[in-house]
Amino acid sequence: MTLEEFKDEWLSDVPYITAHTSGSTGQPKEIRLLKADMRLSAIATNRRFGIDSSSVLAIPLSMDYIAGKMMAVRAFEAGCRLMVLPVSNRLEICGHVDLLAIVPSQSASLIADCDIENIGNVIVGGAKISAADRAMLADAPFNTYCTYGMTETCSHVALADIRDSSLTYRAMPGITFSTDERDCLCISSQTMSFGSLQTNDVVELIDRESFRWIGRADNVINSGGIKIMAEKLEELLSVAIESPFYVTAYPHSKWGEVPVVVVESDSSALPRLESAIDSLNLGIRRPQRIVCVNCLPRTSNGKIRRFRL
Repeated sequence: MTLEEFKDEWLSDVPYITAHTSGSTGQPKEIRLLKADMRLSAIATNRRFGIDSSSVLAIPLSMDYIAGKMMAVRAFEAGCRLMVLPVSNRLEICGHVDLLAIVPSQSASLIADCDIENIGNVIVGGAKISAADRAMLADAPFNTYCTYGMTETCSHVALADIRDSSLTYRAMPGITFSTDERDCLCISSQTMSFGSLQTNDVVELIDRESFRWIGRADNVINSGGIKIMAEKLEELLSVAIESPFYVTAYPHSKWGEVPVVVVESDSSALPRLESAIDSLNLGIRRPQRIVCVNCLPRTSNGKIRRFRL
């Protein structure tokens, strides 16, 4: 979808926008988002970042997904300029930009190839950010925020300052949080039509307006009665594995499940990977198997699809 095509849809008399989920946690699905909800979300973000008619927004993301659509709505609501850039991991941004939306895989090019002194704020979402990318963005002259949200909530409902060592997500105006018996996050809105939305994201709830993300309940590995969060293990392994990878469960006759690593690499790298992982002294969390594949399965917008072996 182009910006002009989306603008035509936005200006139509139909009260909703048709959007699609990314498919990272299941099959992609089509949903209808009320334009009134999208306006409320856009206005909240514009106020948070001081976006007005003199501002410049930029997006190198697809207009087929909520991140692209909402950047357009923010520009429409503010009456400001929107730079629609090629969807690529190689960014070319020149001139002043007040708010830029990216995914983690675009971080390196942002720092290496762009005029970063003229960028005010960056929001990064769509996938978990690595420790290396987080450190790189934290050292940049602009302000960077990790986003938490989903298509159903019209983009982010919380932001975390990337320079915050605890990466605490703080609610957007009108949003509050609670947890269920699994410690999974429940999102409540005082103004948007979804009202209350239960997620499968395990969190450490700090208060009704802030939390720390731990991982997906779907990705918990129960190994001998010990619950291992795949995302937390990935964070530990990221210092030893440079290639794209993910952690998943593998059946085990004694322990029920054990963690395994699926990595985008040639099998000739196995000895080096095993040695690097051994050096981390992970104990029971040590992956019991490394599976090398030529190419990890990904969604249409680049997220890794997790499959249990």
